[in-house]
Amino acid sequence: MLYELGTVGMVCPFPLIEAQKKMEELNPGDELKIDFDCTQATEAIPNWAAEQNYPVTNYEQLDDASWTITVQKA
Repeated sequence: MLYELGTVGMVCPFPLIEAQKKMEELNPGDELKIDFDCTQATEAIPNWAAEQNYPVTNYEQLDDASWTITVQKA
C-alpha cells in the first residue's frame, strides 16, 4: 500500500523525523511517498533509507526547491 507524507514547509530535520515515525507504522512492502522542500533532506532521507535497507522506488526533483521520494519498508 502507498502512503503519502507531506512535509513541504518543514525545516530540517523534521521531514526525516516525520518519515521515520510514519515508517514505524507501516508493514513490510508498504511504500511511503515523502514530498519535501528542505535541501538537507535531499541527502538525509536517501541516506537514512540506505541505512535501514529500505529500497528507494522513486526519487525526483519537482522544481527548483521541492522533491519527492518514495521509500519501501523492507
